[in-house]
Amino acid sequence: MAAPSLRTLTWIGPNDPLPDPSRALCEPNGLLAAGADLSAARLLEAYRHGVYPWYTEGQPVLWWSPDPRMVLHLDEFRVSRSLRQTMRRARRERRWRLSLDACFERTLRECAQPRDGRRGTWITPGIAAAYGDLHRIGAAHSVEVWQDDRLAGGLYGVSIGRMFFGESMFTRVPDASKVALAALVQLLRDNGFRVIDCQQDTRHLASLGARVIPRASFLRQLAELVRQPGPDWRASCIELPDA
Repeated sequence: MAAPSLRTLTWIGPNDPLPDPSRALCEPNGLLAAGADLSAARLLEAYRHGVYPWYTEGQPVLWWSPDPRMVLHLDEFRVSRSLRQTMRRARRERRWRLSLDACFERTLRECAQPRDGRRGTWITPGIAAAYGDLHRIGAAHSVEVWQDDRLAGGLYGVSIGRMFFGESMFTRVPDASKVALAALVQLLRDNGFRVIDCQQDTRHLASLGARVIPRASFLRQLAELVRQPGPDWRASCIELPDA
């Protein structure tokens, strides 16, 4: 992450509300504010208003609300031919199984591992502790994919009402993270969700059907969906999707 110009940012204290997302800077895209804490209450406030934390070790907590916003509408999720073949083979051979919230902190640690030749990670110890707190109060969830009792891939994110905010995913076996996402999409559809917030525009997400929409449109959807009653995640189960 490039170092932003912190002198021009809005700085917030522990008791200050986050600024309106419309005040986010264009460059770096969507940088809104710096400072404050990563308490569960602060994170829930941020997500309800379309804001999320993203920073690296040595920086203050930075808060973002990009425009446009990358989202995955669940009815636009794209399953490639190779992924369908993977899921069919997994169902046939019964070597893969899925779990929901079985090992959240381990999944988060796996997501934090550097990838693509990069040294650092945005999942700092502070971020890991904060999302662990969210998980303990039932607001953050993980999907795990197991192959022969080995954790092969997974993802985690935040859920408020009927809105899911995807945070990160990892894979140790080809297509495992995509299978986790496909299973999550099916679970969310079954529970009346319509969209996953993907935050940033990436080629990988676009290949799965995600697309960018104006921030104003995203915020309108968000305001509606977070007010709706959420599902009982403790009573939910997740399965390999039909291919």
